[in-house]
Amino acid sequence: MTVSQITRPGMLPTSTYAPWVSSASHVDPIRVLRFLRGDHALAQLIRFALVGGASNIAYVLLFMTMHDSGPLVANVAGSMVSTVIANELHRQLTFRAGSRVGGFTAQWEGGGLALLGLGISTAALAGLDFLAPDLGEVAQAGAVIAVMAAVGGLRFLVLRSLVFGN
Repeated sequence: MTVSQITRPGMLPTSTYAPWVSSASHVDPIRVLRFLRGDHALAQLIRFALVGGASNIAYVLLFMTMHDSGPLVANVAGSMVSTVIANELHRQLTFRAGSRVGGFTAQWEGGGLALLGLGISTAALAGLDFLAPDLGEVAQAGAVIAVMAAVGGLRFLVLRSLVFGN
């Protein structure tokens, strides 16, 4: 949209940035769903984040259920089960690769990426603790979020291009 196409003051070029917005004040749910079903990178990224959120909920529920077995056992079980769930949902929903990539391949490669991500995030956080041992809780939490976002972004790119790519 060019400046000359803006018909009233304050109107944003919404169609360029958010194709599901038909006017400055109306979001069409049908267009949102149609957009999210697309195979372009932004729709896949949104589905990737939604699957990640769902698998985190599964992790927390399993962790709480198994906590009497000890936090380490609960963490390992929750991590393994939520990773398997996430890998299958990514194969079927996020990247729509169910017919191109088998379940075993998705679990093997996706699980390997999850372990690699765990190693990278653990090393980054250990490095942070070594370099800035007096960092406050809020700053540590911010660092954890930044590291996990970076690892998640890299995981998305590798899954999209190498594991589930065409």
